[in-house]
Amino acid sequence: MRNLGAIEKVLEETETPAVGVAMVNQDGPVWIAGLGKANLENNVDANENTMFRIGSVSKMFVALAILKLQEEGRISLQDKVRDLAPEIEYTNRWEDTNPILVVHLLEHTTGWDDLHFTEYAHNDPTPASLKEGLDYHPHSRTSRWIPGTRMSYCNSGPPVAAYIVEKITGQTFEAYIQSTFFGPMGMENMTYFASEAYKTLGASLYSNGKAVDYWHIIQRPAGSINASPRDMAKMLQFFIHRGMIDSTQLISHASLDRMETTLTTKGAQAGLEIGYGLHNYSMPYKGFVFRGHDGGVEGGLTNFSYLPDYGLGHAIMINSGSGDALNRITKLIRDFETRDFQAKEISTDSELTDQHTAISGLYRPINPRMQILYFLERIMNVQRIWHEEDTLLRNGILGGESIKYLPSEGLRFKSAKTGLVSMVSATDPLAGEVIHSGDLVLKRISMVQAYGPVIIGALWLLLMVTSILFALIWPIRYWRGKIPGGANVKVRLWPLLASLFILLPFLLLTFWGSSIQLLGTASFVSLGIMISTIGFAIASVWSVVCIIRERRAQIKKRIYWHSAILTCLHLIITIYLFWYGVIGIQIWG
Repeated sequence: MRNLGAIEKVLEETETPAVGVAMVNQDGPVWIAGLGKANLENNVDANENTMFRIGSVSKMFVALAILKLQEEGRISLQDKVRDLAPEIEYTNRWEDTNPILVVHLLEHTTGWDDLHFTEYAHNDPTPASLKEGLDYHPHSRTSRWIPGTRMSYCNSGPPVAAYIVEKITGQTFEAYIQSTFFGPMGMENMTYFASEAYKTLGASLYSNGKAVDYWHIIQRPAGSINASPRDMAKMLQFFIHRGMIDSTQLISHASLDRMETTLTTKGAQAGLEIGYGLHNYSMPYKGFVFRGHDGGVEGGLTNFSYLPDYGLGHAIMINSGSGDALNRITKLIRDFETRDFQAKEISTDSELTDQHTAISGLYRPINPRMQILYFLERIMNVQRIWHEEDTLLRNGILGGESIKYLPSEGLRFKSAKTGLVSMVSATDPLAGEVIHSGDLVLKRISMVQAYGPVIIGALWLLLMVTSILFALIWPIRYWRGKIPGGANVKVRLWPLLASLFILLPFLLLTFWGSSIQLLGTASFVSLGIMISTIGFAIASVWSVVCIIRERRAQIKKRIYWHSAILTCLHLIITIYLFWYGVIGIQIWG
C-alpha cells in the first residue's frame, strides 16, 4: 500500500492513536492492517485483529435482517409497525391515514426526533434487553410530519425494527444476527457487547487526547458493534459479492439492490437518485458513488464504503473523535482505489429553462434531525439556490462549498459530479412545494426571513461583546465616583447580566459539551444551561422595565441607546428562544 506513509502522517498530525483498515476487491482482501497504538497507556500496537467500535455501521445489519425475513415471507417492508409491535410506544397523529411502516424505520422517514440526550447518556454495563431500552424514554418517538414524506436521521428507528425481528424469530436480535450473518460470514469476533475478545483485543478510545470509558449503548442495534479489520474485510466481501458467501447466497441480489435504493420520501418519488436507502446511503466522491454507512461513538469513528459497479470497497476505523483524520485517510484510500478508473463524463440531457431557474431563491430546512437544535439550524443552515449559465448552484448563505447541478427532465437536477439526480422539486403534504437535496428538505423563504435573523443575531452579538467590554471599565469608574449610581448603573447592569447569563451555556458547551453523560443527566452542565436561560429571560424582561423607567434620567445618550438597543435585542431573542422551548430547557429530560 503506497499510501501507508501518508496514512501514518495523518495519524501523527491529527494525534489519532490508531487506525484499522480493510481493503477488498472481487478477488479478496487487498490490504488488512492496524496502524498506530491501540492503547497509549500500555504502548499496545494495533494490528489486523484489533477491535474498533463501528457505531452506526451496525444499522446495516438491521436492514439485512429485515430483508432476510422478507425473503422468507415472514415480514414485509410495507407491514404496519403498530400491527407487528403494538406494545412499542410511539406517537403518530396521522396513524389512521399514514401509518408508520417497517420501511420507514429503515429509511429514517418516521418523522421521529433523534434519540434524546438522556437515551444517549444511559450507560449501564448490565446489558438491557431491547424492550427495556425502547421503554426507557419513548418520548423521542413522535412523528413531527407525515411518515414517509421527509428523511431525518433517527437512531430509534433501527432498534424498533430489531425488536420486530426478535418477535418474529423468537431470538434476541444479537443472537439472530450472530447465527444468520456473523457466523456464516466468518466474522469470528464481531459482537454487540464488551465481550472477552473485545476486552483483550479492543482498541482504547480517545476524545480530545483523553481515554474514554466503554459506552454501553442502550439500544444496541443502532450502533454497538465492535469489529476488527479482518471482520470488516469479510463484511465488505459480502456486499461486493452481492450477498454470496462461498457458494451460498445468504441474501438475494434483489434485496441488496433494494437496500441501496431510496423509495419512501417525496423526493425519491419525484426521481431523487442520491439518498438514504435501507441503512445504506450514497457517498459521491470525484464522480464515483460509493455505498455504505459511517459510524461514530465518543472516541471512535468509522467509514464503511464500497463501489458496487467496480467490485471493491474499504472500511476505515479510528480510535479517536477526529473527523479530520477519518476524512483524510478516507480520501487517500479512495484515491488509491479509483486510480485506474475513469469517472464517466457528465453531460446534461436538458437545457436550463425558465421552469428550472424559477426555483432559484432562499430556502430553510424543514426536517431537523434534533428538534432541540432547530432554533439554530433554521437560521444557520439556510440555503441559497441560483443559476449561472446552464448550471444551478446551491450553498449555505453563511458559506461553504457550492454544489453544482445540471438540468434534467422536469424539475430534476443531476449532480455535475456523478450525473445522478441529486436535487428535485416535490410537493410536501404539509409544507407544499419543497426541494429535496441529499438529506435536506427545503422550503422557500423570503430574503427578510433568511437574512433578518442573521443580521439581528450579528448585531446582538456585537452589542453583547461591547457591553461586556464596557463592563471592564464602568464599574471602576463607578467605584471612583465618576459615574453616579441609580439609573446610570441600572441601564448598564441589567443588559450586562442578561449577556452574561446567555454566555454561560456557550461556555459550558465549549468546555464540557463533548460529554454526553453531562448533557444527558442532571449535572452542573445541564442544570447550568437550564438556570442560565431562565436567568437570561428574567434579566432581559427586567432590562426592559429599567430602560422604560429611566428613559428621562440623566444618562448620556450613547450609553442609554446602547443599552436600549441591546435590551430590545435581548427581548427579541428571549421571545424566540421561549417559542422554541429553549428557555428553562431540561436537556436531560
